[in-house]
Amino acid sequence: MPIAEDLAVIIEETIRKQYDAGSARRDAHPKAHGCVKAEFHVLEHLPDALAKGMFVPGNTYRAWIRFSNGSSDPTRADIKRDARGMAIKILGVPGKKLLEDQDQAMTQDFIMINHPVFFATDPARYLSFMQDSNSDHFYRKLLIPFDLGAKGTRIALETRSSRISSPLQARYWSMVPYQFGIGAGRQAVKYSARACSATVEPMPHKPGHDFLRDALKNTLQIGEACMEFLIQPRTSNSMDVEDSRIEWKEAQAPFYPVATIRIPQQVFDTPEQNAFCENLSFTPWHALPDHKPLGVTNRLRKIIYAHISTVRHEMNKVNEEEPR
Repeated sequence: MPIAEDLAVIIEETIRKQYDAGSARRDAHPKAHGCVKAEFHVLEHLPDALAKGMFVPGNTYRAWIRFSNGSSDPTRADIKRDARGMAIKILGVPGKKLLEDQDQAMTQDFIMINHPVFFATDPARYLSFMQDSNSDHFYRKLLIPFDLGAKGTRIALETRSSRISSPLQARYWSMVPYQFGIGAGRQAVKYSARACSATVEPMPHKPGHDFLRDALKNTLQIGEACMEFLIQPRTSNSMDVEDSRIEWKEAQAPFYPVATIRIPQQVFDTPEQNAFCENLSFTPWHALPDHKPLGVTNRLRKIIYAHISTVRHEMNKVNEEEPR
């Protein structure tokens, strides 16, 4: 996809301009609240329609989870409104994967943010948006609403408008759809994750600059945390697979719990674990064929994510490899 390659070059230029060699970070979600060890336990009893791919009833996998802010500014204070991310890397998943150069990897990734839809769906308009938003000329930035259109601009503003009191208590969505299963029984689905408990931690009276990292640390110093992983099967042709701006309403297509995520008590905020976390690469294409990413946004991601990961690892002089 030539447009995907053009987008990757624009993002690469931004990273090389923003960071020195040895300190390159992600172009989006560069600020992590923490990278934690977890267990991903598939529920014991699932209907056949939900027992596909890695979702083998009763299976438990080790996992890494990275919580983050969406802003490209890694120094941004957590109290400022922003998108919040949750990236899950499941370990020990057998089977040939979709990425040609990593088809023997034992990982399966799920990437989500705390908003149900993505603001762009047309590759050409998204390219214009990236060109204008990364321009040094102020007047080019005034064109961004025209690049995205009214609907895309509204979604972009909504996506960046959230405040949360803890990464463990936000609701996260995949935004875009994925294949579930292979062959005649395959279907399109979206993913979500949420806390097992509806209890919400109050916002601190005087939140510190990195209070979301502090909230994660404080919770996991005294005990474990629990989250649910859910799947939303597509139930109607009106639930568009290509247009990532269209929300699949839960009233029309409910989410079903398929796994629990146990995040054990731990100390994660160490130099070694933080460095390990920053060297990880997350992409929806770290996946079994049963969980193939669908839609134009995911097709763009395949090329962009791979290119940017290579640039980041080369700049930092570290190997790009999947954990086992």
